[in-house]
Amino acid sequence: MDLIQFNKLPLDQAKEKLFNCCGSTSWVEKLSKHFPFENEMTLFNQAREIWYSECNNADYLEAFQHHPKIGDVDSLKKKFANTSDWAGNEQSGVNTAAEKTIQELASFNESYFIKNDYIFIVCATGKSASEMLQLLKVRHEHSREEEMNIAMGEQFKITLIRLKKLIDLEMPEWNQVSQVTTHVLDTSIGTPGKGICIKLKKPVNGIFQTLALGFTNKDGRIPDLLPAGVNLEPGHYQMCFDTKSYFEDLKITGFYPKVDIDFNTFDDTHYHVPLLINPYGYSTYRGS
Repeated sequence: MDLIQFNKLPLDQAKEKLFNCCGSTSWVEKLSKHFPFENEMTLFNQAREIWYSECNNADYLEAFQHHPKIGDVDSLKKKFANTSDWAGNEQSGVNTAAEKTIQELASFNESYFIKNDYIFIVCATGKSASEMLQLLKVRHEHSREEEMNIAMGEQFKITLIRLKKLIDLEMPEWNQVSQVTTHVLDTSIGTPGKGICIKLKKPVNGIFQTLALGFTNKDGRIPDLLPAGVNLEPGHYQMCFDTKSYFEDLKITGFYPKVDIDFNTFDDTHYHVPLLINPYGYSTYRGS
């Protein structure tokens, strides 16, 4: 259906469909106050603004509860029938994974849940099971506060995807890349730096905390580090590149185990922070 058709639904049906996009009662109720939506931009802006400015940790935790654990197929079928088709597609990479990876995913998910008291949330679209396992292992090391920040961002990515599945949305903003992007190029071999873990951090009480993270794709990029339409407040940030693991995978001894790049944002424009690396040096600049 398109937005015109969606706007013609009875309010209770519209709320039910929005709840399938994001299982937060507060988010749905507040967003429904703008129903019927004037246009796509209104829906897009209100969905983002309410999630980031008007919802709280209790709302985020409620939304998290409406996801199955990654790799837990039984839970997917039994507990979340209303979103099982969508969630199944989002986690399709798990279904083709080796049994060992499945077992590790289940084990780390259980450990993550015990540590944080909520399940591991990740926008799994386009990610293989091994990539999700990599993310889970790295995120398992974070504090609960850091993970809450990361998980709420991942939840919003999922919400945007589900809204697009629900309604035929054509506005380019639904597909825009992260406000902060990067491109890693290994100048020693002339190829993109694939599979590098990158964390975006901001200082909180004098200590850098992770806001978002991901692994570079085959082109050395992470296009969805931040959800579409989410802009950082002007200030001091840091991008941290795990170069140690990258060079170890290449069976190379690198001189720098990690690269931390501090930078400032000033407005809502796009910030591209590329990294040129080799085993014994690196350089960066503000790209476009």
